[in-house]
Amino acid sequence: MNKIIRFIPLVLFIALGAILYRGLSLNPQEIPSALVDKKLPSFQLPQLLKPEVMLTEKDLKGDIVLLNVWGTWCVYCKYEHPYLVDIAKSGRVSLYGLNYKDIRADAKQWLIDYENPYILSIFDEQGRFGIELGVTAAPETFVIDAKGIIRMKHVGPIDTKVWQDKFLPLIETLEKENQGERS
Repeated sequence: MNKIIRFIPLVLFIALGAILYRGLSLNPQEIPSALVDKKLPSFQLPQLLKPEVMLTEKDLKGDIVLLNVWGTWCVYCKYEHPYLVDIAKSGRVSLYGLNYKDIRADAKQWLIDYENPYILSIFDEQGRFGIELGVTAAPETFVIDAKGIIRMKHVGPIDTKVWQDKFLPLIETLEKENQGERS
């Protein structure tokens, strides 16, 4: 019995090492979302550029919608912004913004300074809608299908590689699904 007790610290050390090793192999950008394959939550928030206009989930129209969570305080949002402008110009998806925990005047100026890629931007000053979406930081981007179902959540900036490797395959699948439903 005494010999077995001496091996307990070694066994615990090996188990802890295995857990830590497994943690190092995880991708922090692949945070699972409980909302994937569920409808976009209901909301009622003001539009960023027109505060008198209230928006709801019904205003996010389009065959395929990208909802991009951004803020002027977010360094990576500035990095991904030119890519979002290109995505918007392609016309392949409808790009909407969710301005998250920001100052309205700063966000308006940002869109003037860097070009506005969004069809419209929702102003979530308190971050409540972001919390409902499970936003952990900005930027985050949600892919929403024509039925209003969230099909993917991406944490981190979008660039050419992320767009081609992660977004385009899903968008092509959704386009085929939409074609099949129209036939």
